[in-house]
Amino acid sequence: MGDPKRILILTADAGFGHRSAANAVAAALHERYGDQCEVHILNPLEDKRVPFVLRESQADYDILVRKAPELYRLGFEVSDATLPSVVVEGALTVMLFEVMWDVVHDFRPDAILTTYPLYQAPLTAVFTVSRRFVPLLTVITDLVTVHRLWFHERVDYCLVPTQAVYDLALEYGLSPQKVRLTGIPVHPRFAQETRPKAEIRRELGWQPDLFTVMAVGSRRVAGLTDMLHVLNHFGAPLQLVVVAGKDEELYAELQQVEWHVPAFLYLYVTEMPTFMHAADLLISKAGGLTVTEALASGLPMVLIDVIPGQETGNMQYVVQNGAGDWAEQPLQFLEVLAHLVHHDRALLRQRAENARRLGRPRAAYEVAELVWEAAQTGPVRRAGSRLAGRRSLLDLLRRNQVHWNEVAEAEEAE
Repeated sequence: MGDPKRILILTADAGFGHRSAANAVAAALHERYGDQCEVHILNPLEDKRVPFVLRESQADYDILVRKAPELYRLGFEVSDATLPSVVVEGALTVMLFEVMWDVVHDFRPDAILTTYPLYQAPLTAVFTVSRRFVPLLTVITDLVTVHRLWFHERVDYCLVPTQAVYDLALEYGLSPQKVRLTGIPVHPRFAQETRPKAEIRRELGWQPDLFTVMAVGSRRVAGLTDMLHVLNHFGAPLQLVVVAGKDEELYAELQQVEWHVPAFLYLYVTEMPTFMHAADLLISKAGGLTVTEALASGLPMVLIDVIPGQETGNMQYVVQNGAGDWAEQPLQFLEVLAHLVHHDRALLRQRAENARRLGRPRAAYEVAELVWEAAQTGPVRRAGSRLAGRRSLLDLLRRNQVHWNEVAEAEEAE
């Protein structure tokens, strides 16, 4: 057996979804290929050389989507056009080139997977300057509303979650050979958990036979406590499971509530596949990660919050396909609950069936297989003839005083 294939997964921490997808693929690679591959997950934005505006964008994301969602939507929509996106890609190349150069040359990967859209342009610039092209795959982590930056023509594969995003990739100029419909990767445990709900609840210390509503919050979820108040006074037999998503303020507030139903409160959990398979209904915002995990679990949803622009499509996808409902106000939420439990929960069962139909619990395995195949080919060196755009790229880097190791070697290869 030869040396293990080196696979580099690049991610970021703007929300939970990008890193969760990265972790899911890493777990699938380890399960399928074991010691035959060496997997590294890295967030390049943590490098101190990255300009402050990019490093802090991860923390600012939480603040912006909570305090000024319409401003976030405006920025999303304005930059999602051809000319602005070209300008943004040029700026990203300048700001991230040095870091990406070192990442590629230090790790020497046989394949790279990115779950964040800002890295593709700088990476392909590194490949062009060095003339060493590493197979590059991108996993898109929103279900419908996807920014143009995700679709880069130089990737080897663009892995999309839905047919709508597949069509969008073709509309933005990617060739059909580069686009694969895999779904968003969720942890392999979502596919492996097959026990009856009552058995899982008993193991978790919940009441095994009660209608179980699970609510997922975080600092980005607005209006959750109002919806929990409705559940607390709904009147029908139920138990409530609330995960605060590391929001300590929300967690402390929940602990002060006088609960009239059995309530199980968690600051954060690592057993989300188990929790979702044990629940009957999920209350959450329309984040790509949470929605995807719920669909993979066959878990119907009531979505109560959405980031305008980015997550609007996620909500519409769930509602239009009958896997959940939208309830922005407590009265709407009360009406939805009443309909779901009416006639012995007939509508809830239909929602669950629709969620199972949409779910792709084995997406991480599909992505892992494509990454593994790409790693078998490994990097390709393109020397000799001129590479399109290489000279103008070098001029851009020099004008902006971007420095990187082995520059002399790169220039000699020109």
